[in-house]
Amino acid sequence: MKIKRLMITCLLAVSVLGGKSQAQDLLSNVYGRDYQLLNGKWGVIVDLYDQGERMQVYKNRKPQDNKQFYEYSFDGGLVLNVPSDFNSQIPELKFYEGTVWYGRSFDTPKTDGKRLFLYFGAVSYRSKIYLNGEKIASHEGGFTPFQVEITDKVKQKDNFLVVKVNNTRTTDAIPAMSFDWWNYGGITRDVMLVSVPQSYIKDHFIQLDKVQSNLIRAKVTLSEAKPGINVQVAIPELGIRQNMTTDANGIAQATIKTKKLQRWSPDAPKLYDVTITSESDQLNEQIGFRNLYVKGEDIYLNDQPIFLRSISFHEEIPQRRGRAFSEADATMLLSEAKELGANMIRLAHYPQNEYTVRLAERMGFLLWEEIPIWQGIDFKNTATREKAGRMIKEMVMRDKNRCSVVFWGIANETATSAPRNEFLKHMKQCCLDIDSTRLITAAFDLVRFNRENRNFEMNDSIINILDMVAINKYMGWYHDWPLAPDQAVWNVAPGKPLFISEFGGEALYGKHGDAEVKSSWSEDYQAQLYKDNLEMFKHIPNLRGTSPWILFDFRSPFRFHPHQGGEWNRKGLVSDQGQRKKAWYIMRDYYNQKKTEQ
Repeated sequence: MKIKRLMITCLLAVSVLGGKSQAQDLLSNVYGRDYQLLNGKWGVIVDLYDQGERMQVYKNRKPQDNKQFYEYSFDGGLVLNVPSDFNSQIPELKFYEGTVWYGRSFDTPKTDGKRLFLYFGAVSYRSKIYLNGEKIASHEGGFTPFQVEITDKVKQKDNFLVVKVNNTRTTDAIPAMSFDWWNYGGITRDVMLVSVPQSYIKDHFIQLDKVQSNLIRAKVTLSEAKPGINVQVAIPELGIRQNMTTDANGIAQATIKTKKLQRWSPDAPKLYDVTITSESDQLNEQIGFRNLYVKGEDIYLNDQPIFLRSISFHEEIPQRRGRAFSEADATMLLSEAKELGANMIRLAHYPQNEYTVRLAERMGFLLWEEIPIWQGIDFKNTATREKAGRMIKEMVMRDKNRCSVVFWGIANETATSAPRNEFLKHMKQCCLDIDSTRLITAAFDLVRFNRENRNFEMNDSIINILDMVAINKYMGWYHDWPLAPDQAVWNVAPGKPLFISEFGGEALYGKHGDAEVKSSWSEDYQAQLYKDNLEMFKHIPNLRGTSPWILFDFRSPFRFHPHQGGEWNRKGLVSDQGQRKKAWYIMRDYYNQKKTEQ
């Protein structure tokens, strides 16, 4: 087993063991553990009519004599790469929504009494895990990690692992029946076999106080709920060696004073080496420290007001027409955002790969993370609420030590209703139960022009629970201008910071035409639309950031026009082939100007 030191933080899962749901002990910083990657080539069976469970393909049976045969095999058939989606690897699966069975064999090294976990970075959307013919776990949610302990189930040689994957859309899912991105299915992130000591460091939360710049708050949880175990948090560069002991729940906590701290910021993304040690385990981490709070209509980072120069992108490589899954993919996406002049990324519309989150932190990006509560959600459905609550907890648990994460997003474009309000209040509480240091936000498309008052307004009481109010408004595209952009006064969420989380319009790269004709699908119209929106933004008194929709053209079955190629949302500032449109340069200049104003 190869030791990796990528130092990635804790990952949460909810597994179904023996058919009953229960929470697993959660590994912290899984990429800093001893692990064996189970990526690579997997044999697959495409199960259009969902007959695999009836046929027990998970048992991977082989004929034992000349009278036996089985009407399935993982050998000699289709092969898929892991991690990746199945839609982009086999042309016939481009639009496929259904079941695919993945199978592969593996051996395990001698573990010297250590515990073994299978860890999945993400499987989209539903999964069942079988080891040596036995069901050991299941998970729902295509963008968060999960794990299952296999210490007593694994053999040293000739183990066979089977993963049933299904990406069928359902009304009670998160997201639900329709969403404006490609429904990629498959094992889309790393699969790992991880070893830990019998008693190990299960979780840690080490961050700067929300307001005070000289107080680090540390909380370490061990897998063993036992008092009196010695724990140490060390930050050598700051001369910190904080000794603690666990309580009866196996939790050790301390408030650590420091005077020499260099705070993390987009301009200086400083990370410190942090070592967490217990009597039987040790974890090495890299953590940044920064203060974050809202005061009135301003957002303060390290006690200075900040304007959020943001951009969004999907977890997709458009040139490959498939899911982004590697650190190289993350580098491509984030580098284009850096060239634009962005200091923040809204990771749309779901938790993206941990490679992306870690690299964004090193590159100096603030982050907004959210789960895909995106239109059409059944807010009255108890099962849907439970799924959403688990997903948002998985997201927060994974990334709560990443100082670059400044917003937890709890919804996108949801209509007002009492069930919706209760649902979103529950989402907020799920975040706060784990992490009270970040800001809570949500994006709305409910701003309307009041012709009597001659301004833009929004009536939605849910904004009262948010730290920042975010608005999706497509003036000049989905909404015609009721008056000139320089006369467009906004009166939305006064007293709170306001963020334009989506705006823009579609253009086909290289197509030129009348800048005033929307149906031209031209770069010229898109460019003028951006100029008009930037003019309007001058008249939003509490505007504290913008995020155009979107960095790259992306795949979506929502799109039917020939200029959209039957599958592309063309709102990108950059084409699916990586070509920058005119609007890209307009936003770059705007962000450069905003940077000089701060």
